[in-house]
Amino acid sequence: MAGKEPNSKIQKSGPPRGRGPVVGPRLRKALNLVFGLFAVLGVNSFYLASVSVAEWKTGQTIQNYFYQYMFLAHLILGLMIVLPLLWFGVGHWRKARNHRNRRAVKVGYVLFFTALVVLGTGVALTRSFVEVKDPTVRGLAYWAHVVLPLIVIWLFVLHRLAGKRIKWKLAYTWAAVAAGFAAITLFFQFQDPRKWNQVGPESAEQYFFPSLARTANGSFIPAETLMMDDYCLECHPDIHSQWAESAHRFSSFNNPAYLFSVRETRNVVMERDGSVKAARFCAGCHDPVPFFSGLFDDPNFDDENHPTAHAGITCTSCHAITHINSNRGNSDYTIEEPLHYPFAFSDNAALKWINHQLVKAKPAFHKKTFLKPLHQTAEFCGACHKVHLGEELNNYKWIRGQNHYDSFLLSGVSGHGVLSFYYPEQAEQNCNGCHMQALPSDDFGARRLDDTDQLKVHDHLFPSANTALPHLLDRPRSVIERHREFLEDSLRVDIFALRADGRIDGELIGPIRPNAPALEPGKRYLMEVVVRTLTLGHHFTQGTADSNEIWLDVALVDGSGVKVGRSGHMADDGSVDPWSHFVNAYVLDREGNRIDRRNAQDIFVPLYNHQIPPGAADSVHFSFTVPEDAAGELTATVKLRYRKFDTTYMKYVYGQDYVNDLPIITIAEDEVVFRVGGSPNPLAPSPIPLWQRWNDYGIGLLRKGQGGAKGQFRQAEEAFAQVEALSRGDGPLNLARVYLREGRLDDAADALRRAAAADTPARWWSVAWFSAMVDKQNGLLDEALANFKRIIDNAPRDRGFDFSKDYRLLNEYAQTLFERAKQERGEANRERRELFLRESVKWFERALAIDSENVTAHYNLSLLYGQLGDAATAESHRALHAKYKPDDNARDRAIARHRAANPAADHAAEAVVIYDLQRADRFQ
Repeated sequence: MAGKEPNSKIQKSGPPRGRGPVVGPRLRKALNLVFGLFAVLGVNSFYLASVSVAEWKTGQTIQNYFYQYMFLAHLILGLMIVLPLLWFGVGHWRKARNHRNRRAVKVGYVLFFTALVVLGTGVALTRSFVEVKDPTVRGLAYWAHVVLPLIVIWLFVLHRLAGKRIKWKLAYTWAAVAAGFAAITLFFQFQDPRKWNQVGPESAEQYFFPSLARTANGSFIPAETLMMDDYCLECHPDIHSQWAESAHRFSSFNNPAYLFSVRETRNVVMERDGSVKAARFCAGCHDPVPFFSGLFDDPNFDDENHPTAHAGITCTSCHAITHINSNRGNSDYTIEEPLHYPFAFSDNAALKWINHQLVKAKPAFHKKTFLKPLHQTAEFCGACHKVHLGEELNNYKWIRGQNHYDSFLLSGVSGHGVLSFYYPEQAEQNCNGCHMQALPSDDFGARRLDDTDQLKVHDHLFPSANTALPHLLDRPRSVIERHREFLEDSLRVDIFALRADGRIDGELIGPIRPNAPALEPGKRYLMEVVVRTLTLGHHFTQGTADSNEIWLDVALVDGSGVKVGRSGHMADDGSVDPWSHFVNAYVLDREGNRIDRRNAQDIFVPLYNHQIPPGAADSVHFSFTVPEDAAGELTATVKLRYRKFDTTYMKYVYGQDYVNDLPIITIAEDEVVFRVGGSPNPLAPSPIPLWQRWNDYGIGLLRKGQGGAKGQFRQAEEAFAQVEALSRGDGPLNLARVYLREGRLDDAADALRRAAAADTPARWWSVAWFSAMVDKQNGLLDEALANFKRIIDNAPRDRGFDFSKDYRLLNEYAQTLFERAKQERGEANRERRELFLRESVKWFERALAIDSENVTAHYNLSLLYGQLGDAATAESHRALHAKYKPDDNARDRAIARHRAANPAADHAAEAVVIYDLQRADRFQ
């Protein structure tokens, strides 16, 4: 009866040790439902995965509305499968846990657990029931959710080897359907007509010029699409709360100061042209919602009550920008109506919830739409923070306005400017590094932005300088404090020295500290004050430099508390003594009247410009006479004070009875106590290195000398000699700057050799630049070219430096090539001469790629193309040179008129200005 002997294998796969089958009729229904849902999910998942792989391989975003609905289906199917899977899994476990095939049971346990992990990670990734914020945990959950379904299939196959045969034909059919579906949909998705980061059509300018902005399709954008700030609030409350108090939020007609100015501009151009279209110049940056929706052009637009008038620069206004069209500024960007996830505009609570869950669960498309690499560039900010005034606005000609962008680009801070006096250890690549610091946050989009494990967002208050708006609009005092914290110590004030007899060429007594020299009664002195920019990446002040009010408040007080000298005091209405030293730009119109009400359409020429570049200094001179009866001490206090708008402007906005109570911030200050008679007064040592104090003083004098004050060069030379005596290469390097200005080429060359050989040598690129300038003036053009090219090619990129973006350097290199071509005379050298000419053209064109309004490049290109026989291109550059070239004769007339009419401004416009602390008619 051998045939009846038991078979061990058959026994293991036989019935369980219990009653009934392991999958009964009721469980069979649940299993079929799981199989059906899993099959549909498989097709859906294969499609979603194919899109992800295609995006990863191509670097393109091809997600579209169909993709969003497919992802919604994925979420719904995933939720639908939870209960059937749990029902079947628990029921099957209860029936099969004692099955003789222990291997199948164990694999079943692992299969069920793995399926539960797939479901759990899916639920976690939706960020609905459990908010998973840690990026690492989310990443692990994502990859687990992607990889584990494949393991589930493999485990299922192992589990089923003990049961009925698997219907492989059905599985193959299912896989083919999934692959075919994914292939077809991917093909059509790659035909998506949307083009990311493209310049909008030129035809769009007809609706927006003289703003240079355009839309992606050349049409208007509905206002409600641009005003979705509450939609953003639901996921980004921290960012929204920061933006809600920012100057961007109050950029438009909701800003009372801007409202006054833009109304005047609209009225002026309406009267002149019969339309307000020229005022679009303002709207591309300040009023994007009424502008892009087409409302701005209405002369009767209700700028007080219309909802769009109060929108400001909304979240979408910035984040829907897809391309920066050029480096010209004036809002030269392309913006599109963004494509949202399904139900973004629904009023139904359930559908709105679904929309938010889609964004949270699959934020890649949302991020691609609203956060682009261009948002991390200085060019993005420069699109609005660089301005020119076109003929369409001023009915005259092209004139440069405010320009944060070029000021930053040509600075040492950015690592692109080759002429800076100081450089950071590491260059700051964009504006966000200072104006959008990382702040701790629980926002949906918070991530690790620095070396810490803390989740953060970029600060959307953009703290900087607008302390007026929070005050005028009765916003929280904390906003003003944020601006104050940002401004405080961004510059420093140093009472550096005295000069005898109150003369600029008097004997230098100092530096002050660690002692203050004793003063003699009846003697006159000149107090030398140095103001230095520290943390700024652009000129101070920038932006509305004509109405920003920054001044030096100087007081001289005797031992009994009596003020014996004063500058920078305020009258009862808040106006500052006009004879004070202001760190501003004093701007005139064509008739010689001051631009004092932000009337951009009239801006013509600065009478003077006291702005200080980044990493530079200004030396300011204050004279006083020690009273004959003075005894004890004289205390000198100097404060650099800042107020967003001056009193004149605010009286235009609010009326002549207005008392200027805008917040005043003391950015920096210094104080020195002098003894009158007797011995010097010992003071604490200066925290500023001695060589740097001398260097800053010299820089301030040199910069004044560049304005035409030849006498300041001698004092600058004395200061830089002291720097050299302290074994710093900065001393002889800056001496070379002085000598080049004076035409002392041999002295400059000798100073540069000493700068390179100093104990602390000067920066090699600075030495190379000035050596090239010396060689060029001496006719050693090949040597000059070699130095220029060395700077272009060999910047310390490990520190983030790249001098090939300094268009002044490119201009000099190209112009030297042009001069070198002239040395190749005669027919025999014609080909070599043409080679130099074409090389010069190439480098001037590179300069224009960075600064398309470059007067030097356009002038030289007109000559170069003329010599190369291209008359049409030469004429084009000649016309552009004429467009961008200042009208010097008209400028001189305007300046002469104002100087004759305004003694205080005339005094401040002198090349060397001495402010008398004891002027008879000074404010007390």
